[in-house]
Amino acid sequence: MSISHAQLRAFHAVATAGGFTRAAAVLGVTQPTLSGQVKALEQAYEVELIDRRGRQVRLTELGSALLGVTRRLFGLEEEAEQILAAARGLERGHLRVGADAPYHVIPALGAFSRRYPKLTLSLAIGNTESLLRDLHDHRIDVAVVANVTMDDRLQALPFRHDRLVLFVPKRHRLAGRRGVRLDEIANERLVLREPGSTTRRIFETALARAGVRVGRVLEIGSREAVREAVAAGLGIGVVSETEFGDDRRLVKVPIREADVTAIEYAVCLGERRELRLIRAFLDILQAESQSV
Repeated sequence: MSISHAQLRAFHAVATAGGFTRAAAVLGVTQPTLSGQVKALEQAYEVELIDRRGRQVRLTELGSALLGVTRRLFGLEEEAEQILAAARGLERGHLRVGADAPYHVIPALGAFSRRYPKLTLSLAIGNTESLLRDLHDHRIDVAVVANVTMDDRLQALPFRHDRLVLFVPKRHRLAGRRGVRLDEIANERLVLREPGSTTRRIFETALARAGVRVGRVLEIGSREAVREAVAAGLGIGVVSETEFGDDRRLVKVPIREADVTAIEYAVCLGERRELRLIRAFLDILQAESQSV
């Protein structure tokens, strides 16, 4: 029995889009057509790939295993298209970038777009942990993240060093200080990102090295919410100095006598490093960082 490429494409679209309606829009077909293709694939092999109980699409165990294969299959198909397209220059393609914050990557995306205006760009924001998963699963082409833990499949280009700073409301007791030691905030409540955040990991490592235990932590899942919580007086925040920005409600306070440096990397799968689309973006990212 020969497996149907169209049916695999339909299954992959549903699994990655998270639903039949969104997947149909991505492929440019009607929802009944898409549903029929997925159902035909299941019937051909007498299996169940998608649990259709309830409104949310859930993959069965077999469906999850097949998704791992289709990610590789359609990832390789996209690479083949990029290799062929490179022969006539970068005039077609879709570069998918993921970043732990927009501040470092937006200038490079702007420069890339000006140089290659016919290419499609997309940017996903997440923590390092989730972005590296997306990289391995071919959901993104390049991840721009800090202090990444490498493995044999990855290739990383370091391009920026950035220190972490504390930030507090203007009327906080530390607001006028030129710097504080970590032991001086032992009794303060901290407002931190989720455990997958690199900023949090660097900061907690520095606390451990200094022998400082902080008992009260308010955990919040986004930078914007952390900023609002600190402005409301709910605790002390931690951020890279580049990301601090301009908020008149808040004051940054340098951290003294501790290694709290974040190294920002551009990371891709080693096997895809020489794809022209990815190489072109890495070259621009490096050039942008050297001009700062």
